[in-house]
Amino acid sequence: MEGSDSLKKSLSWLHGVINGKIGHGLEVIILQGLRVIHAEKGFMRFDFVVPNVVSDVHGNWSFGALASLLDIIGIVTIYSFANRVISTVDFNVSYYSTIKIQEHVEIESKVNANRGKLMHVVVEVRRKGNGEVIAEGKLWMASNKLTFAQVSKL
Repeated sequence: MEGSDSLKKSLSWLHGVINGKIGHGLEVIILQGLRVIHAEKGFMRFDFVVPNVVSDVHGNWSFGALASLLDIIGIVTIYSFANRVISTVDFNVSYYSTIKIQEHVEIESKVNANRGKLMHVVVEVRRKGNGEVIAEGKLWMASNKLTFAQVSKL
């Protein structure tokens, strides 16, 4: 993994959320088992087995849990790029297929545009093995001058 201060901070924050040290219980549930495979400034790849706890009534990955995961990964990817706390201002998710719990997926996120305080990230979820696209999140995010440490003190 390539090193930069903002990348290290974003990964540290993500691991804090996954381990329940930062954030709310909801994030811990949604991110349960998420593994970082590759990370560099503005680009990340993850490995994930969909946990039982995010199931809908049909045994599929809940759309709400999937959308929350896309948003969190988008935030982490933008932070690795901009070293700033961001807020999602536009969030569009396209669902192409369902996926059952305990299935294996790969998640890739990339910052595609930087317009100063406004940035765009795309987060794509693919079925591991055949590469079928399950969902794609496109997020526009606005940054401010606060860091994660400053926000946690508020």
